Amino acid sequence: MKYALSEQQAAMLREIAVASEAVVLPPKAIHTAAALEKRGLIKRKWRSSGLPLAVVTADGRYYLKHGKHPREIQAAKKRLEDDADEAARAPADGAELISRLRSASGKITVPDPALQTRGRWRAAYYDALHHGHVPEGHKLRWSGRQQGDCVFALVDEEAEKAAQSPPVPVVDVPGSVGRPHPLVRATRKALGRSQTVVDTRGKPEVIPLYLSRPLVDRALRIMHALLTEAESRGHAVETRTDLDHGKAVHSLAVVIHGRGFPLGLTERTTKVPHEPTPQEIRRQQHSPWTQPPTYDEKFDGRLAIGAPPGSRYEHAYSYSDGARWTLESRLGRLLQKLEHLAAEAERKQREKELRESEQRHRWYAAIARAREQQVERHRAKVLTEQVRAWQQALEIRSFCHAAQARVGDAPIPADEVKWLEWAEGYAARTDPLGSTLRTPPDPPASREALRELMKGDLHTYPWPFDAQDRWILPEEDPAEQHL
Repeated sequence: MKYALSEQQAAMLREIAVASEAVVLPPKAIHTAAALEKRGLIKRKWRSSGLPLAVVTADGRYYLKHGKHPREIQAAKKRLEDDADEAARAPADGAELISRLRSASGKITVPDPALQTRGRWRAAYYDALHHGHVPEGHKLRWSGRQQGDCVFALVDEEAEKAAQSPPVPVVDVPGSVGRPHPLVRATRKALGRSQTVVDTRGKPEVIPLYLSRPLVDRALRIMHALLTEAESRGHAVETRTDLDHGKAVHSLAVVIHGRGFPLGLTERTTKVPHEPTPQEIRRQQHSPWTQPPTYDEKFDGRLAIGAPPGSRYEHAYSYSDGARWTLESRLGRLLQKLEHLAAEAERKQREKELRESEQRHRWYAAIARAREQQVERHRAKVLTEQVRAWQQALEIRSFCHAAQARVGDAPIPADEVKWLEWAEGYAARTDPLGSTLRTPPDPPASREALRELMKGDLHTYPWPFDAQDRWILPEEDPAEQHL
């Protein structure tokens, strides 16, 4: 537990301690009082009015007198008493420290050791460093050298390096462009003659811009640097034209691992009070119910780049001029963000494909199990029928012998002889042991035949059996379905 008090907590403790009777705590002090009560420095009681009363405890008075919680002092004394025993359990040298770290998955925490114990761990640490006990490709780290917990860690440098985030790309925006990017060149030609606002968002095969004319040169230099750097990193830059409700929508995208991330560069705007034009004034005089807009959008000189409104990445990435930075300094972060989004999308795609593959394997495994059960049931049924027919044949033969034996040496009537001959013939014809036994042919492997045995949709994936009931999917070997 943390025993130290903040200034606010200490002030409340002193206020409660000097009072001659219980202090009424205001609602705003409820959290501070709860922290003091958790440490055992005050005790709270509730009145019928709902407001709590607080009185100081013996531990609270001790804290005010000595500046430390009595439990903290007791813990320190206990730590000193156990110091020799704890020191004896510390590693004897650097080799033992490394061995313990490997057994503990690379990290050991020694809770706030006393002086002698801390010294033994320190000696083992320096012995490991100076006598070659640290494995090659690893680092030995130690925190808490003077006070608090001692934490020792054996770090794999390659794994640590792989886990670190890649450095932010550096994108240098030139002061002037001698050989502009082809899209920058095409955009310059499509700017038009407007001296106030430039809007190329509805034009094909150019960079989507929406800004004031004075910022055009800076915007194109930024896009030149960004697109050039993206291509140098192996990404593609392309313009696209899509149909949205029958209307052509033009866009620019940086393509990373086959995924396009749309970009547009605009100038931010601010709201300013609308000044009615003479036409609006005259219109309002003739039509008092019409009202001019309250505000106008005015360019404020800050450039912003990001996904255009309405795209699936609209809120995924956006960078702009700020109070302490420029858009130029954020281009590397933008590229890094796009690469991260592409890698994340690729990871999710792989996970999705893996899940779908597992689901497909499970579905075909269920089909294979259902087919096995169907064949097993069919064979069991045939076998049961054969056993029943065999037993019936035995009973018929026994019946015929009993019928012949009942008359002894007397002649058997012709009618009876004829009937017994037919009965023995029938027994011979129906006895399955009268011919070679063979495995019965398997039943049809159709969806209808397996419907009772297969739980779930039978049309989720292509049916794995052909017209001759043979398994036709080599990648889904039924022999592997139960692995």
